[in-house]
Amino acid sequence: MEKMLGKDVIKKLTPVGTLDWYIKWIASIIILIGMCLTSINFMPYNLFFHFVGVMGWLVVGVMWHDRALMVVNSVAAMIFFMGILNYYFGGAYP
Repeated sequence: MEKMLGKDVIKKLTPVGTLDWYIKWIASIIILIGMCLTSINFMPYNLFFHFVGVMGWLVVGVMWHDRALMVVNSVAAMIFFMGILNYYFGGAYP
């Protein structure tokens, strides 16, 4: 039990202060802003924030050679981009 209360329970595996570290944290903050904008139905700005955030995570996925991050964020980017196009050209949102 004492070992669980110490510092050794959770060890950092990713480096701090590298380019990917900054991109992932900025992208995460941007996605959280997009979520807040979605919660107050602030269209289409929420889509733009989400799109930029997932593109940031897509870049991190490429930097890490992580296929799961690349697939999920590529699909998410396409979904948000289609939402942006639909907002301006499709008339889906009154």
